Amino acid sequence: MRKRRSYESGHRPKLLVVVDETPEVDRALYYAARRAVRLGAGLVLLNVIPLGETQVWLGVGDIMKAEAEEKAEELLEQATARTREIAAIEPERVIREGATAQEIARLIEQDEDISSLILAAGLGSEGPGPLVSSLAAKGGLGLPIPVTIVPGDLDDAEIDALAG
Repeated sequence: MRKRRSYESGHRPKLLVVVDETPEVDRALYYAARRAVRLGAGLVLLNVIPLGETQVWLGVGDIMKAEAEEKAEELLEQATARTREIAAIEPERVIREGATAQEIARLIEQDEDISSLILAAGLGSEGPGPLVSSLAAKGGLGLPIPVTIVPGDLDDAEIDALAG
């Protein structure tokens, strides 16, 4: 893993949020946007398109890939609008294709300024959500940065008290 350079001269720390269609993503986004303002950090929004959704027969696969990319753009645009609303900051937007956990690790490896991953726990009876569960079960996948898991049932005021 590359050395983190977030606070070195010429660098700026960035917080990473995985944007998907789960309801709890708003809690992670809210926390990260508020925290980014407090730290003077940047914000990176990542959406990962699962490989299985675009690897089909020739032609049909191209259409499915285009639809998946369009959906990813929509999700990131909604998250960007929400970030502007929360904290008046402009996030970086990244779309990757593959397994979510592996793409998170790859992005962190490639961007030495990412200093923290922000996730939110799910609210359902099924547990904290698939991404949080997978990272916890695998020891954070050996990520070289802290992972912050925001309880999904916190309201804006409660998050404001924690995020700065």
